[in-house]
Amino acid sequence: MAINWFPGHMNSTRNAINDRMKAGLDVVIELLDARLPGSSANPLLAQLTAGKPTLKLLNKQDLADPARTALWLAHYNSLPDTRAIGLDAGNKAPAQALIKACRELAPLRGGMVKPVRVLICGIPNVGKSTLINTLVSKRSAKTGDEPGITKIEQKIVLAEDFYLFDTPGMLWPKIAIEESGYNLAASGAIGRNAFDEAEVALELLDYLRRHPAYLDMLKARYKLGEVAGLNDEELLTEIGRKRGAMLSGGRVNLQKAAEVLMYEFRQKVLGAISLETPEEFLAWSAVAAEREAARLAKAADRKKRVKGPATRAERDAALAAAEGEASAGTDDQADDVPADVPEDVSGDSPV
Repeated sequence: MAINWFPGHMNSTRNAINDRMKAGLDVVIELLDARLPGSSANPLLAQLTAGKPTLKLLNKQDLADPARTALWLAHYNSLPDTRAIGLDAGNKAPAQALIKACRELAPLRGGMVKPVRVLICGIPNVGKSTLINTLVSKRSAKTGDEPGITKIEQKIVLAEDFYLFDTPGMLWPKIAIEESGYNLAASGAIGRNAFDEAEVALELLDYLRRHPAYLDMLKARYKLGEVAGLNDEELLTEIGRKRGAMLSGGRVNLQKAAEVLMYEFRQKVLGAISLETPEEFLAWSAVAAEREAARLAKAADRKKRVKGPATRAERDAALAAAEGEASAGTDDQADDVPADVPEDVSGDSPV
């Protein structure tokens, strides 16, 4: 799926993170969407902050499947130098849990001489600004339903020796995992102008119907009968008909039906749904890695054929190999001469 999502301020965020790393940083907090923790984890952030202890905050856990959230928390807490906790709109005082987890990850920091320096990051629209407002009990960060509200770095003092540095939401320039692209779009992390809503809705339906508990939620919400014989587009059409997304002549407006489906997924109208498990995400990652390795190998081969050997030694080796092939070809041709052709000793053609 083609998504165009790397505006200039996201590049500025990358530069700001680099600067913060150079200035000194003890812990990185990455705010994740509990409905898609793997897909909402920024691989570019992992590269920029490599080697730093990490606290994974699974936000919006009230919208996610509790059983799957438990799997993700166990997965992250099993990783070295990593802690994970869940948060949702019902957490009225999350600062204590957040500060405690960060102090455990940086036990040698603390006190006025060595304050704990923490960077908080997350993809757009994951709820970071709302969380920060809750942490400081005032509206210090702008919030909104559209991705990319925060535009500049902010320093927030949560305790006398605990500094929190906020950065704008940052996505990465290329989606390696196809399923992640669809999940991010379905969750609202990507602006609606960057993708085709009907395409994303069809992928969302395909995932939900392959999981019996989620399929039951769909049937209950839209009062559907048996759907086993319907393909994804027919199922979306039926949902549109049930929700009144109609055009003249009794036709269903699939665009409107897609908007309804994604809105009701995001608002938990369908129920508590998560779009991936750790096992699924690792499998998707493996497929994406194989695909990327094949692409790079093909590109390298194409570059080599276009530009030829890069060094003089390689060129000499290639020339020698070519001469050897030519010589072998001449010998082969001589061997193919029929035995009954008389040898030409005079230089004239045989009689």
